[in-house]
Amino acid sequence: MEKEIKKEYSNGEIVVVWKPKTCIHAAECVKALPQVYDPKASPWMKIENATTEELKVQIGKCPSGALSFFEKESN
Repeated sequence: MEKEIKKEYSNGEIVVVWKPKTCIHAAECVKALPQVYDPKASPWMKIENATTEELKVQIGKCPSGALSFFEKESN
């Protein structure tokens, strides 16, 4: 069984998880938050360019489920 590849990006409040093999490249993320998602950049995601709430709303609209998030645990 092949292990699913995923990448994580954190802003200190939440961790955004991207599963590239699940992504259907509908570009809804790019349309909603172009200051965060730039497929031509490396890294392609700069989550510090949006608020946590903006990220949560946009991630909830990802049609493939390739983007998700979880809250960072506070110490």
